[in-house]
Amino acid sequence: MRAVVQRVLSASVKVDGELVSSIQTGLLVLAAVGKGDTEADASWLANKLAGLRIFEDAAGKMNLDVKQAGGEVLLVSQFTLFGDARKGNRPSFEGAELPEQAYKLFELLINKTQSLGLIVKQGRFRADMQVELANDGPVTILLDSEKLF
Repeated sequence: MRAVVQRVLSASVKVDGELVSSIQTGLLVLAAVGKGDTEADASWLANKLAGLRIFEDAAGKMNLDVKQAGGEVLLVSQFTLFGDARKGNRPSFEGAELPEQAYKLFELLINKTQSLGLIVKQGRFRADMQVELANDGPVTILLDSEKLF
């Protein structure tokens, strides 16, 4: 699984002009399921999201995780993170998992993240979403479980 994690002051997702989800302080996570990803990948990413210390403590040092900072998580499925544009100008999405399997693992990611005590909101899988955010910092972290297994 791949994820772009952004520390935000606020973030929201709309579909067809309708607000689907929103958070204040927390993490906006754009996540994608790749071919061959397993439950282990979802567990790894959930644990990493829960433990990622990118919020400032009283001394101004990035030393707090999202829960310690009183934040929430907004998870948004984004298969385009597996876009490969090394050849030509049109990205190939061959590395992205098929929607049916991707949906199962994305739902597992949501459930595992919630089971770690985090408040998790989400976008709408396979929908044309409009995502708005106020990036805090900006702080943006790239995570990829493929680099581990």
